[in-house]
Amino acid sequence: MPQFDILMRKNILFIIALVFTSVIWAQDKNQEETEGGSVFSQNSTRKPNRSSRKGEFQDKKEKPPITDYKIITFKNDTTHVDTTLTIQKDYKFNYLRRDDFELQPINNVGQAYNSLAKQVERDHVLPLFGARARHFNFMEAVDIRYYHVPTPLTELYFKTTFEQGQQVDAFFTVNTSPRLNLSIAYKGVRSLGKYQHALTSSGNFRATANYVTKNNRYKVRTHFVSQDLLNEENGGLSAEGLNQYLAIAPFEGEEDEFTDRASITVNFENAESILLGKRFYLDHQYALLKKTDSTSTGVSLGHIMDLTDKSFQFDQTAAATDFFGESYESGVIFDKVALEDFSNQVFVDVSNTWFGNFRILGKSSNYNYGYNKVLTQVDDTGNLNTITNRLKGDIYAVGGEYQNTYKGFQLFADGLTIIDGDFEGNYFNAGAGYNLNDKYVLSGKISASSVAPNYNFLLYQSDYVNYNWQNDFENIETQKIQANIKVKNIAEIEASYTNIDKYTYFEKNADSITVPAQFGESIDVLKIKLTQGIKFWKLGLDNTVMYQSVSGGDGIYNVPEIVTRNSFYFQDHWFKKNALFLQTGVTFRYFTSYFADGYDPVLSEFYTQNDQEIGGFPQIDLFFNAKIRQTRIFFRVENFGEAFNQNNEFSAPGYAPRDAVIRFGLVWNFFL
Repeated sequence: MPQFDILMRKNILFIIALVFTSVIWAQDKNQEETEGGSVFSQNSTRKPNRSSRKGEFQDKKEKPPITDYKIITFKNDTTHVDTTLTIQKDYKFNYLRRDDFELQPINNVGQAYNSLAKQVERDHVLPLFGARARHFNFMEAVDIRYYHVPTPLTELYFKTTFEQGQQVDAFFTVNTSPRLNLSIAYKGVRSLGKYQHALTSSGNFRATANYVTKNNRYKVRTHFVSQDLLNEENGGLSAEGLNQYLAIAPFEGEEDEFTDRASITVNFENAESILLGKRFYLDHQYALLKKTDSTSTGVSLGHIMDLTDKSFQFDQTAAATDFFGESYESGVIFDKVALEDFSNQVFVDVSNTWFGNFRILGKSSNYNYGYNKVLTQVDDTGNLNTITNRLKGDIYAVGGEYQNTYKGFQLFADGLTIIDGDFEGNYFNAGAGYNLNDKYVLSGKISASSVAPNYNFLLYQSDYVNYNWQNDFENIETQKIQANIKVKNIAEIEASYTNIDKYTYFEKNADSITVPAQFGESIDVLKIKLTQGIKFWKLGLDNTVMYQSVSGGDGIYNVPEIVTRNSFYFQDHWFKKNALFLQTGVTFRYFTSYFADGYDPVLSEFYTQNDQEIGGFPQIDLFFNAKIRQTRIFFRVENFGEAFNQNNEFSAPGYAPRDAVIRFGLVWNFFL
């Protein structure tokens, strides 16, 4: 898409130029004044201060409170920068930078994660792009944050990896005026890994801007994201490698050559996969009727544009026919699929104190998914089977959103349905929440959706003969009931019951080739999750326990019955003026054994299997964290218990878990 790339380059150059201009300006004028002459932060004031050296008055500004550094989500929810150090911050100090309680990482940083609970995708009516095992660190539009800050803000994240590499996430944001904010960030990871041909290298660049006019009638938010996630693929441990891995005895490292993981044999050392993505996003609206007080009504007209380009590529210098079956090419394997998605949404927002906020919207999407050639195969009976190269067209949808607070209840609902196009799809959500005495929070939600399976279930082409198909699967039908009870400073319980019809998945056929399938019966999933934190004196105990029960999907929908994480820690302030906050302890993770999904590198997808169980063993981490001013330092011994166990543990069939390793890093905020 040449025009798309030109647009992306122009947009990124414009944003970078504005950011650098604002940085230079900010050095001369730390806080921008409004047109009326007042300082940007209402909490900032000027006070005369007599210099003891020069004996003259100087202006001294109070630092704005941290609550003025605002973070705005996709749904316009607003929080603020948080520089505290808690056990929850420790859980989020990882490659994904979010709590990974429901995930089991494969051995290297940046590789895929096996799911201890099936991942719930965002609401959508069109199929999603495939290669879902590469999407754990892929930033969608809903993941992008916007900012509003009184002074320039920088955050630096760093963490060590496995063998030659590092993780870095650098972020900078500034308000060039009280109405215009710009931000720029880059997240990069490179890790060689312990095993042969397991390197990961990824980059996530994002830039945002949000602006509001002086009269608050026109508002605009926009972002640009460019992402590349590359993984070398080795197919996991070979049959010989499994024997080498299982034969390693603990405490005999100097005598056993295979304690060096790089000496263990893998299936192949000549493949890699890469997921690429670019997106330009624009969300703007104009207030036709401006809300002036609590009794007036506001009406706004808005438009959202999302221009997304994705591609997934699998390369191999020589075909591994013993592993993936017959191939059309005896030499280089080159599989590439792309998706171009251009969507526009127009909406009308109506807000009133009495009936709440209501949005009516219409949406159109132009999609183009596929390959550069039509494929013709000869089946077992000698008949020709033609596999098309493209799924493309337009869909048109209508929907709405609603929010209100009524007698202490927070009410909400949203939905979208396709009214015209080659696909059919819809989703609907409704729920309510209630706060009782600021201590108890109750909420409930019902959801229903009908959506086509992901694109790679419907159409796939590969240089490997058996990895070519075109299917006409039915929509996946899902109904879900959720409830949440939270008691402040004590515990939180989340419960959900999900019914799934026409569930689609990947499986191995009789020739051990990964193929798509659709389950004809109903699957029921019960999930209950308890989070509890107890603090006494300087000690803390944080517990998270999840229970799952699956009915009707035996051998298809596999998850562990119990997953638990328990952290026992000590924390205290040390030194003069409490300069250092210390937190140290141990985290215990455990999940019951189950038939975990296997990983297929050609598709970069997980498939259902019922031959090998994983789990049933503890994972122990030792941590030592500290906070000095706005800097949080993390020091961790990961998977400490592995050093004392026989090597019979796996994170996915054929893939070993992470070894015991010492890792450290920091998160550092600068407030200029």
